[in-house]
Amino acid sequence: MSNPEVRGGRPCIAGTSLRVTDVVIAAVIHLRLPDQIAVDYGISLAQVHAALAYYYEHQAESDQDIREPIATSRILKEKHLANGGRSILPG
Repeated sequence: MSNPEVRGGRPCIAGTSLRVTDVVIAAVIHLRLPDQIAVDYGISLAQVHAALAYYYEHQAESDQDIREPIATSRILKEKHLANGGRSILPG
């Protein structure tokens, strides 16, 4: 399910670049049902269930993959606010 050449090596749905964590976030955080996720992302119900099964088998590392961008986002927001709302990006 993962390929270092696709999405930074994050586990993806076979034949797509859709990350397993995208499906997990839709199910766990946004409370979407598997059939809704399948329609939303244009994948089969079997692919949704496979992604969720993968998640539950690799929950600790998957949860870390979800937490990292959230933490980075919080840090950038704090820097932005500390900079008076001006851009913190170089250039």
